[in-house]
Amino acid sequence: MLFVVKIFHAKLEDISKFVAIWYKNGFLDKISIMNYYSFEYPYLIFLLIPIIYCLYRCKEYMKPIYFVHLQFLSAKKNFLKLEWIVKILIFILLCISLASPIIVDKLNPYNRDGKDIVLAIDASGSMNSSGFDFEDEFSEGKRLSRFEITKIIATEFIQKRVSDNVGVVLYGDFAFIASPITYEKEIVSKMIAYLTQGMAGQNTAIGEAIVMSVRAFKHSSAKTKIIILLSDGEHNSGSVSPKDAIKLATDKKIKVYTIAMGNKGEADAALLEHIAKQSNGEFFSATSAKELRRVYSEIDKLESSKIKSREYLLKDYFYQIFLLLASGLLLFLLYREVRK
Repeated sequence: MLFVVKIFHAKLEDISKFVAIWYKNGFLDKISIMNYYSFEYPYLIFLLIPIIYCLYRCKEYMKPIYFVHLQFLSAKKNFLKLEWIVKILIFILLCISLASPIIVDKLNPYNRDGKDIVLAIDASGSMNSSGFDFEDEFSEGKRLSRFEITKIIATEFIQKRVSDNVGVVLYGDFAFIASPITYEKEIVSKMIAYLTQGMAGQNTAIGEAIVMSVRAFKHSSAKTKIIILLSDGEHNSGSVSPKDAIKLATDKKIKVYTIAMGNKGEADAALLEHIAKQSNGEFFSATSAKELRRVYSEIDKLESSKIKSREYLLKDYFYQIFLLLASGLLLFLLYREVRK
């Protein structure tokens, strides 16, 4: 019984998490990728018709016995009526369990019309400055840094990329893969939430950021690979030059979209524009949080490509829940019968 209760609890957690993710990402509005409820053996539901009919028509009648002193006897009509209802519920739950209710997942994260995208985010010392959100669209009265605003907008961008695999590279004095390329948007979003300014040092190694982003595509099978490189400073660190890094990206046929963040002259716009041009990407600049959101929205309109992989169908079974409920009601009847 304890084992069944644990299964029941785990299933409820799966359902609540499943619904929360759908609601948060707006998947309830996308019929083409919705999961649906069904039965593994739906025809067994029809067993309810003869069972309920028999319970209703084949009632148990007791032979009347006459007593003189009726006050010594107590009628139990209420319990008999409750017992009949409980029996019906038990049979209904058992039939549903036999039909095996399932959630069919037709969502295929390995077979999507999309791209593999790496977000290379600057985490240098200058990203700690505030005042980037002039119109207070994200700050809500707080003094958020450029890095914190970038995290918010990058997370919004990731959630919109329904058909894509996304990864994150963080760079400063050096670069590292903060989140490998994956379809699991929730995992990537959580990883971004854990990132802090200065984790990779206070300088700006743009060359290493590109090289590490290219390395993130090692197991990628997408036709289109894209790096979105954001920086608010000049290249002043790392052992790899931007020239060598961009050659590596172009050899791998990877587009690099660059974003110069901050006031004019803060970021090396000339270098970022050159990187984008050499890789057939585009260069953007953003002097405010509103403009940065607009830039990511423009990049969001890129063309799709096919990610090669297998097809699969995922089924999640929930018959244990109905078995548990039926068992509980049956134990209730046995308990009442023993107490008679």
